[in-house]
Amino acid sequence: MRNPIANKVIEIKPSGIRKFFDIVQETEGAISLGVGEPDFDTPWHIRDEGIYSLEKGRTFYTSNAGLKELKEEVSNYLKRTQDITYDPAGQVFITVGGSEAIDLAMRAMVNPGDEVLIPQPSYVSYEPCAILADAKPVIIELKAENEFRLTPEEVLEKVTDKTKILVLPFPNNPTGSIMTREDLEKIAKVVIERDLYIISDEIYGELTYNGKHVSIASLPGMQERTILINGFSKAYAMTGWRLGYACGPREIISQMVKIHQFAIMCAPTTSQYAGVEALRNGDDDVAMMREQYNQRRRYLLNEFKEMGLECFEPFGAFYVFPSIKKFGMTSDEFATRLLKEEKLAVVPGTAFGDCGEGFIRISYAYSLDDLKKAMERMKRFISNLDK
Repeated sequence: MRNPIANKVIEIKPSGIRKFFDIVQETEGAISLGVGEPDFDTPWHIRDEGIYSLEKGRTFYTSNAGLKELKEEVSNYLKRTQDITYDPAGQVFITVGGSEAIDLAMRAMVNPGDEVLIPQPSYVSYEPCAILADAKPVIIELKAENEFRLTPEEVLEKVTDKTKILVLPFPNNPTGSIMTREDLEKIAKVVIERDLYIISDEIYGELTYNGKHVSIASLPGMQERTILINGFSKAYAMTGWRLGYACGPREIISQMVKIHQFAIMCAPTTSQYAGVEALRNGDDDVAMMREQYNQRRRYLLNEFKEMGLECFEPFGAFYVFPSIKKFGMTSDEFATRLLKEEKLAVVPGTAFGDCGEGFIRISYAYSLDDLKKAMERMKRFISNLDK
């Protein structure tokens, strides 16, 4: 029989995050700091709105682009937080989580052979989505000495006449790095000069701890070049609701909706009604969770300092990315031994790109009690390494 599987699919590596997650499920007494999922329940008033939508029998399809009320609230939210104006009728599109939006943007925008610039370490989906869209992913290796921020020089080093898209993964998973307005202005200048488009993944935009998140779409000349992607999973603790959105130029959004129409139909109706409530009345919930994350962030940084682990201070998302280079092990070896010897699961930095070697990702989307228990195990493990 002929090979039933497409070559490009076979060549894509499985997620390095899920590898350790699966092992943890089979390890009794293990503590996992590996998954980027909030430990908070979805706020009750948001859950209640989802329940109410079911009780009212709102179980029908919405339009392909999403519930009108939700698109309006997304537009209101971006106007309120970023001073960007999007028309809900043609520039806002509701997706099944932010991940679907990334996939659709790639497929709608690139032709075979087009190049997509992907800064790494970064979220595991960008490179496979580019490959599946028949684009050529071109990796930009972010550097710890730059606090894993993207510089215009790094973009110019990789850009060619075939480059079409630059992915902006900030606030960043796994490093927690952010881009300031000044940083983004320098990138925007290069983007305009080289006639590029941006896919800006801002799923952690509400989770910043040193000032307000700035979207590159809010800068002069950038809204028409940017697909802004966001969602409800992280800020509102709604991972299982699978709800996201994309905003951008009409001609791009309409083609993304077309693909979505044939592949998905629409995002879950119940989730969309809950999303309306989240955007209308969820600011206080986000502020509370952000403060809790910030406390955990500061706790971990202090613990790492006492352990002698080098770690730059992250100001976004809910991850820290400490260096383990001084132990002379690969990231995978360190994470594997830590899980085997202390039943503590973290993610090797290489799960987010080859340049993540020498680092591990630790999520602080877990309770402070769990983090304290985990740090005791980490201290014991490192102490044994130093003997």
